[in-house]
Amino acid sequence: MTLNGWLQILFFLATVALVTRPLGAYMARVFNGEPTWLAPVVRPCERLVFRLTGVDEQHEMRWTEYAVSLLLFSIVSMLVLYAMQRLQAFLPWNPQHFPAVAPDLAFNTAASFTTNTNWQAYSGESTMSYFTQMAGLAYHNFVSAAVGLAVAIAFVRGIAARERGTIGNFWVDLVRGTLYILLPIAIVGALFLVSQGVVQNLRAYDTVHTVEGAVQTIAQGPVASQEAIKQFGTNGGGFFNANSAHPFENPTPLSNWFAMFAIFAIPSALTYTLGRMTGSQRHGWAVWAAMAFLFVAGVTTAYWAEARGNPLLTSAGADQTVSALSSGGNMEGKEVRFGIANTALFATVTTDASCGAVNGWHDSFTALGGLVPLANIQLSEVVFGGVGAGMYGVLVYIILAVFIAGLMVGRTPEYLGKKIQAFEVQMAMLTVLVFSLVILAFTAVSSVTTHGTAGIFNAGPHGLSELLYAYSSAAGNNGSAFGGLSANTLWFNTTLGLTMLIGRFFMLIPPLAIAGSLSRKKLVPESSGTFPVTTPLFSGLLVGVIVIVGALTFFPALSLGPVVEHFLMQSGQVF
Repeated sequence: MTLNGWLQILFFLATVALVTRPLGAYMARVFNGEPTWLAPVVRPCERLVFRLTGVDEQHEMRWTEYAVSLLLFSIVSMLVLYAMQRLQAFLPWNPQHFPAVAPDLAFNTAASFTTNTNWQAYSGESTMSYFTQMAGLAYHNFVSAAVGLAVAIAFVRGIAARERGTIGNFWVDLVRGTLYILLPIAIVGALFLVSQGVVQNLRAYDTVHTVEGAVQTIAQGPVASQEAIKQFGTNGGGFFNANSAHPFENPTPLSNWFAMFAIFAIPSALTYTLGRMTGSQRHGWAVWAAMAFLFVAGVTTAYWAEARGNPLLTSAGADQTVSALSSGGNMEGKEVRFGIANTALFATVTTDASCGAVNGWHDSFTALGGLVPLANIQLSEVVFGGVGAGMYGVLVYIILAVFIAGLMVGRTPEYLGKKIQAFEVQMAMLTVLVFSLVILAFTAVSSVTTHGTAGIFNAGPHGLSELLYAYSSAAGNNGSAFGGLSANTLWFNTTLGLTMLIGRFFMLIPPLAIAGSLSRKKLVPESSGTFPVTTPLFSGLLVGVIVIVGALTFFPALSLGPVVEHFLMQSGQVF
């Protein structure tokens, strides 16, 4: 570990903290229907969309209507993307003449981009046409992020409402999240990326001759426009197979910082939006502090493990040349332009949020270094988390935290003036249980059947880590891959696609139910027995609940994977 590496990490966190207040206040104004500086330009477009689609922006929905609208929109969007892939050969902007995508892969990809997972069991530059990339995948990058943002805002409204019974209008929230937030920020981001060297064109691929006389194909396309929303929308699906390690997606150290900043910007700002809309700004900062603590703990562990390197290569018995090259840490699978610090930081950021973009190969991390991104996902990705998903995810854990606090003092738990009763706790626990069940069940089946084991390239605990990571990534709607797993098969395309759908919608409906229940309740005045949710004690309790629930659920599986691999590596055994 170096001082330069730590300064880069601290600079990144400082820039995220600085954007939290202004962006969070802006989003609160947008979703409260208040005027913003973009209103003169965007408001006419918003009204036109509502007029063309017949949406009454004054209509308020109960949580059931909100959920049905969300599900119908997602189902139709997924079917359109599936059809687009299957008909790709007949659609325009296909200069490479790519054929139709196979049915099982098309299902997996449609489920992936609809759920904001962006898991890619294919190489983008050799599978998807420009039309599919732009009209299909990039479109879903916007609307899937807007859906998550809408649910988070609906949850916050439910907390802030007073005996109202409604949580807003899904169509209004979807349109405003897209037009006022995601689209403007993506346009600016795309222009910045172009200035850094990210390509943006509709040309056919170039064929060049190398100095050795070989022939090489240079893939290109409309990359910058997809790259910007890929990061700001915490989507993660890359235009190229190498994702953010590819120089056409991530050409400079500045673009690398920008990518990480974009991943955390909106999720971090939502904590300020929470405080603004509920009238308790200190509570919003308390939630931010808990997230920041977990982030720092994760990146510290990952950076330490990767900077320490592989003991088998730095030991006295290792080859002197290999030992000398390894003394600076574990550089396997890392882009040399970014080094260990920025790769460990990127891996932590992308798995704290449900993004999935990568600038290194997680499969090549040390056992403990690889444990960090895996554990981040299994903590339900509430460490800032995805756009919207991180906020409604952490609110579920807040419900559990105040419930536990109420049990400790022997009174009905309260959260920002609302009593937390059996229904809210049941819905919160359902969210936690569904997440763990789908991950562990599919991992267990895949580890003992030929359909699953046939795709594993590594034996022993590392192979189990690859399976566990794949299903954790799918259920957490992350989309990053550990690597070393041949996932483009009928078994994995189907089971991972189902896991993504369950991980998105079975974990999205309970928070809406909680929001609907809270919106009907009246405010209860604070008393001496009310547990304050604005103090460091609350932040510590929230961290404890998140870590303990994650550990109790996944530690046995992690013990059979990266934990045992670490101890075996220390004893000289490799896989």
